[in-house]
Amino acid sequence: MINYNPKAWASLLSHSYSRHVMRTLRPVLLFMGGYSLVCCYLVLDVFRLHEREFHSTIGMHSLLGIVLGLFLVFRTNSAYDRWWEGRKLWGSLVNNTRVLAHKINAFLPKEDLVNRDFFRVMIVNMVIGIREHLRNNLNVSDLESTGEDFENRFKFVNHIPNRISTMMYEKVNDLYVKREISGDQLLLLDKELKEFADILGACERIKNTPIPYSYSMYIKKFIFIFIITLPFGFVTQTEYMTVPIVVLISYILLSVELIAEEIEDPFGKDVNDLPTDELTVKIRDNVREILADQSTASV
Repeated sequence: MINYNPKAWASLLSHSYSRHVMRTLRPVLLFMGGYSLVCCYLVLDVFRLHEREFHSTIGMHSLLGIVLGLFLVFRTNSAYDRWWEGRKLWGSLVNNTRVLAHKINAFLPKEDLVNRDFFRVMIVNMVIGIREHLRNNLNVSDLESTGEDFENRFKFVNHIPNRISTMMYEKVNDLYVKREISGDQLLLLDKELKEFADILGACERIKNTPIPYSYSMYIKKFIFIFIITLPFGFVTQTEYMTVPIVVLISYILLSVELIAEEIEDPFGKDVNDLPTDELTVKIRDNVREILADQSTASV
C-alpha cells in the first residue's frame, strides 16, 4: 500500500503511480488516439461530411454518461468496500494475535519455554499462512519450524492454515489434559483460536467472490461502446481537437475501472493492495515481545 500525505497536492499530482497507470493504459490510449485521428480524417477530409450538413452532437453521450457514471460509482464503491473490509479483518487479526499471546503469556509458567516457544512460532505461522494462502503462494518452507516432525505434519495437506489451526488446538487440548491450564483457561483460549478461522473465512469470501459477472461484463461493454463512438460526437464541432479530447476521456474512464480491478482483490502485492507484509512483521514483533524469554530479555 502507498503511504502518502493527502494534503500534499504537488506530490500527488506527480506521484509515480500516475505513471504506472499511464504505462498500463498506453496501448489503449495510443489506439484510441489513432482511431480518433482516422475518424477525423475520414469525416473531415475524405467524405467532408461537415460540408453536407452533417453535424455531430454530444447529446447522446451526455445522456449515456449519466448511466455510465452510475455504473462506475457502483463499481468503485463495491471495490472499495471489499478493500476496506479486508483492512478491518487484518486489523482484527493484529488484535487477535496480541490477545492470544497475552493469554498464553499469563497462563503458562515463565519457565515453560517449550510451550511458549511453540505458540510464539505458530501464531506468526498462522498469520503467514493466511497471507500466503490468500495469494495462492503458500509453501511449508515459508513457515518457521517448531520441531523435527514439523514438515511431516503438512504432507498431503491442501489447506495449510487449517493444519496450523489444528496444531494449535491440539497443543491447547494437550495442555488441558496435562492440567497445565484449567478448563476456564481452555475456554478463554478457544475464543482467539476460533477467531482465526472466522477471519480466514471472511478473507476467503472476499477473494473468491468477485463482482457479479453481469456487472463486470456490462460495465466493460458500456465503457467500450462509449469511447469507441465518442469521436463521432465531437468531430464536426472540435475537428482535429477531437483526438486529445477522446484520449483524455478514455484515460479517465479506463483508469477508474483499472483502479477498481486492482483494489477489489486487496490481498495481493499490487501497490494499492493492503500492507499485509508490514502487518505480518508488526504481528511477529509484537508476539515475540509478549512471549519473550524473560530471563534473556532482562539481560
